[in-house]
Amino acid sequence: MNYSVIVPVYNRPDEVDELLQSLTRQTVKDFEVIIVEDGSTTQCKDVCDKYADMLDLHYFFKDNSGPGQSRNYGAERAKGDYLIILDSDVVLPEGYMAAVKAGVENSQTVCFGGPDAAHESFTPVQKAISYSMTSFFTTGGIRGGKKKLDKFYPRSFNMGIRRDVYMKLGGFSKMRFGEDIDFSYRIVEAGYQPQLFPKAWVWHKRRTDFRKFFRQVFNSGIARIHLEKRHPGTMKLVHLLPTVFTIGVIMLILTGALGRVMMVHGKPEDFRMWYWVVVIALAPILFYCLIILIDSTRQSRSLKVGFLSIPAAFVQLMGYGTGFLTAWWKRYVLRKDEFTAFEKDFYK
Repeated sequence: MNYSVIVPVYNRPDEVDELLQSLTRQTVKDFEVIIVEDGSTTQCKDVCDKYADMLDLHYFFKDNSGPGQSRNYGAERAKGDYLIILDSDVVLPEGYMAAVKAGVENSQTVCFGGPDAAHESFTPVQKAISYSMTSFFTTGGIRGGKKKLDKFYPRSFNMGIRRDVYMKLGGFSKMRFGEDIDFSYRIVEAGYQPQLFPKAWVWHKRRTDFRKFFRQVFNSGIARIHLEKRHPGTMKLVHLLPTVFTIGVIMLILTGALGRVMMVHGKPEDFRMWYWVVVIALAPILFYCLIILIDSTRQSRSLKVGFLSIPAAFVQLMGYGTGFLTAWWKRYVLRKDEFTAFEKDFYK
C-alpha cells in the first residue's frame, strides 16, 4: 500500500460524509483512509460505516487532544509508505490521488502539499473567505498560489510526507494552532525540501461566517509569534504585512475621523484643509477595497462574492494583525509563555 489518508475530526459528521464520498471517486485506488475522532460529542461513526464496503477505511475514537496529536495517533496506525494529511472540511476532485501519485513518482520528494480552491457549491461567504486566504493581495500567495512573497510550506489541510520521515521527526507538536507550519519548519530544518504539487488541489470550505473566520485568523496571528520563538529567523516580511496593514488602517480611520470632526467644529477658514485630510486618509482604504472587489469578482465571476471579499479581506488581515500584536505584547514585553485564544469555542 502506497498511501494512508489521515483525517482528524471534531464534531463534523456532515463534512466527513462529503470527504469520504469524494475519496470513493478517485481514479487511483491504492490508499487507505484513517478517520480519527478527536473526542467528538457528535460522532461520525455511522457515516464511516456507510463507506466500509467502498473504501479501505479505519475509524478510531480517542479523547480530545487537538488535531496535531490526532494526526500522530493516525500515523502510528497507518500502513502506507506516504501519509496524506487532510482536514475534514476539504473535498477532493477525482484526480487528486492521481496528481499526488504522479508528483511523488516524478520528484521523489519526501514531503509535498497542494493548494486549495472554492467549490461552486460553496456559499458566497465561503467563497469570499477562500479568496481572502489565497489571494496575492491578502496573504501574498504563500498558501500555494502562483505568486508568492515567501517559500512554500505545506499546510495540514493538504499535506503529504513519507511515513518514515514523519515518524523520525516525531510528527506534529502539541501546539494548538500553527502546528502544521511548525512541522513544515522542522521538515526543512532536517534537510528536506517540501514541494508544491499544483495539480493536487482540494476544495476547502474553511469557516462558514466572519465571526468564526476572525477567531481562526486571530489565533493564526498568535501562532506566528509562537513560531518565531520556536524557529528564530523564520518570520518574513509577508508575516508582518497584516500587522502593518492593521496599524495603518486604524491610523487612517482615526485621522479621517479627526478631520471630519474638525470640518464640523473647527474654524470655517480651515474647512478646506480638513476636507482634504479626510479624503487623503480614506483614499488608500477605498483604493484597496476597489482592488479586492475587481480581483475577486474577476476570479469568482460573481459581483456578490467580490463585495463580500472586501470585509473578508479586512477580517483576514486585521484579525491576524491583532492576534499578532496581542501575542507580541504578551510574549516579548510581558514575557509570557505560549497561549491560545478562542480555544474552547473556536469550532462552534
